[in-house]
Parts: sequence; structure tokens; C-alpha cells
Amino acid sequence: MNKIFTKLGLTSLALLPSLAMAAPAVADKADNAFMMICTALVLFMSIPGIALFYGGLIRGKNVLSMLTQVAVTFSLVCVLWVVYGYSLAFSEGNAFFGGFGWAMLKNIQLTAVMGSFYQYIHVAFQASFACITVGLIVGAIAERIRFSAVLIFVGVWLTLAYLPIAHMVWAGGFLAQDGALDFAGGTVVHINAAVAGLVGAYLVGKRAGFGKEAFKPHNLPMVFTGTAILYVGWFGFNAGSASAANEIAALAFLNTVVATAGAVLAWTFGEWAVRGKPSLLGACSGFIAGLVAITPACGYVGVGGALIIGLVGGLAGLWGVTTLKKWLRVDDPCDVFGVHGVCGIVGCILTGVFASSSLGGVGYAQDVTMGHQVWVQLFSVGLTIVWSGVVAFIGFKLADLIVGLRVPEEHEREGLDVNSHGENAYNQ
Repeated sequence: MNKIFTKLGLTSLALLPSLAMAAPAVADKADNAFMMICTALVLFMSIPGIALFYGGLIRGKNVLSMLTQVAVTFSLVCVLWVVYGYSLAFSEGNAFFGGFGWAMLKNIQLTAVMGSFYQYIHVAFQASFACITVGLIVGAIAERIRFSAVLIFVGVWLTLAYLPIAHMVWAGGFLAQDGALDFAGGTVVHINAAVAGLVGAYLVGKRAGFGKEAFKPHNLPMVFTGTAILYVGWFGFNAGSASAANEIAALAFLNTVVATAGAVLAWTFGEWAVRGKPSLLGACSGFIAGLVAITPACGYVGVGGALIIGLVGGLAGLWGVTTLKKWLRVDDPCDVFGVHGVCGIVGCILTGVFASSSLGGVGYAQDVTMGHQVWVQLFSVGLTIVWSGVVAFIGFKLADLIVGLRVPEEHEREGLDVNSHGENAYNQ
């Protein structure tokens, strides 16, 4: 993912007997097909993956509200992405933003190539990342926020947080110039979304009855189904970030398998030791923890490093949704920060360690030491936390001023499905 091809047009010379003639770039059919499949897999992660995963975690009276929020924010991000998002994230600009040269995808020719595949596929692939990042946030503010407030927030946060951070990391911006390693979205996706969700959870406030009533997942088979979809889709997320069907994609694919398996075992046995019983919810959470932790590292570290990252990520996620959540005193219904935030941070930092060629990784840039790379990783994490947090605060405050953040308490207690959308998920 760090290797973003931003120059289109002439990529090779065909030497004729008396004249060197420029040949237009031609997409590699295998790479193009590979990237289309990966894009579809990432889109599958949002609809239905995130929707089912989050929908099962919350109470039955709010499940349709969650599905609607995921579906409509997904669509909103797709539209904004084409209008100006892709251009601001990936076109030529400054260290923090691109320009408007590709707004509405103008100036992108039908045959334009990005690396070895058509640029239109790059537009769609990156759109899928933006969609799922926004989808992650809604899990932290579920069951009590106004639908209209969600849409206002998404427009602000996508523009002022997601786009610049994507540009800084993946389009040659500030963090890329600093040498930050983020193969498939540790900072851009997971930490970015988790911090926004945490800010939103604080500003929206705790659900009515929180701490006094039992808030349990209403449908664990739905949670498992969503987890399975996310797991399969994640291979498009990670392997596709190699931008070609090559050896790095193969490495990212295998690392995703190994790290996730390690995290599931770490979470399951950790929960077993602490609580006395291993749970399905714990195993599902372990899947997500491992996938998140390996995301920034998957194309940079060796298989051994991936296993360690997965094991650490599983335990870190378990700590995040138990101990840390209590310390923070936050009502995050889907544990967005506890899993995506904590495991994203762990994965980003450990990328700086296990990318070392001495530990089986692909190695650092010339003259870069492990200590320096870890420092760069820490800086990228810190910048993402501050940037996303500030923009999220602004976005939620604007939504509060315009429409108000919370639904009335009586609507919350009756359920958002009926009061916000006029529907019931289940027969009463």
C-alpha cells in the first residue's frame, strides 16, 4: 500500500530501429482481475460483514438502526469519494491534502493505469477502505444517536480526518515522507476510526440504564456470521494492499492467516483463564483483534513476526475490552476502541520491530535502524490519535448544534428501530 503510483501515462519505451517511441501504459490482466476481486471482498466486509457483526452485538430493538446506519453511511461515503474524496486523498497536492484535479474523476481517462491495473479500480479499492472505516465508528455510538447526526458527522469527519490521513500515509504525504509503515490501514483505518468512535461515545453519553441493566448481544450467531464474512473479506483488505498479484500479496495473505489464528487462541485461552469459560464472543473478538493487529504489518513482517503480533494482539484486545474499558468509563457498545484502537496501536508499533530483516521481515529503508523505525511508528500513531480526535470532536459538536446528538430517552428505551425507522426486526 505504501507504493502508490501517482504518475499516469508513459511507463515504457519501445525501441524501434531509428526511433524510441513511448508506449502507453497497459494494465496487466492478472493484476487487474486480482484488484477487482480484492475490492469486492473489502466491500463485502462492510455490507454485510460489519452490519451483521455490529447488528448482533447490540440489543434486538436497535438492530435495524445499526444496519441502516452502516448501509446509508456506506452509500454516503461512496458518493463523497467520487465527488471529491479520491482527489483530495490521492491526487498531487501538499503534505496533508491532495488537490481537486480528480474531483468527479475528471482528468482520469478510461485507460489510465495506476501501477499495473486500471486507475478506476484504484478509485473503487480505496473507496472500499473509506467506507469500512466510517462503518467502524458507528459501533461506538450505537443505540442512542440520531440518524441525522450520524450523517452530518460522517461528512465532516471523512473530509477533515480520513482524507488527509490517507494522503499523509498512502499518497506520499507527511507521514510517508517521514518513513511511516502502514501496509493496509493500522493508522488510516483502525486507529483513525477507533479514536473517532471513542470521542463520539463520550460526547453522546452512556445509554439509558448503562451500568444498571444487562446489555447483552441479542444474536451471537449473527455476530459469528459477521465475523466470518469479515475474516474472508480481510484477505482483500490486506493482500490487495500489495497492489499486484505478487510475492508481497502472498506474504500478506499468509501473515493474515497466521496472525489471526494466534490472536483467536490468545484471546480464548486468556478469557478461559480469567473468567473460567471460553466463549464464542471471545473467539469472534479474537478474530477481529488478530486481523486488526496484523493489518499495518502484513506486507512487511515475516511469518514468525506475524504470529507474535497475533498473539500479542489477542491479549491486548482482551485487555482493551475488559480492563481499559473500565478505566476509560466509556459506553462503547461494540468495543470499537478496545479492539480496533488498542490492536491497531499494537500492530503499528510492532511493525517497526518485526519489519527488521534480522527478524524475518522485508527490512527497513536504507540507513534506518529499528529504534528509529519504532519512533516513526509511534509518531504516526500519536499524530493519528490527535488529528482524528480533534476532527471527531468538531464533527460531533456540529451535528449536535444542527440536529442534536441523542434521541429522546423514551425513544431510546423503546428502541431506535421503531422510533427512528418505523420498523421491527422481529415479530413482537
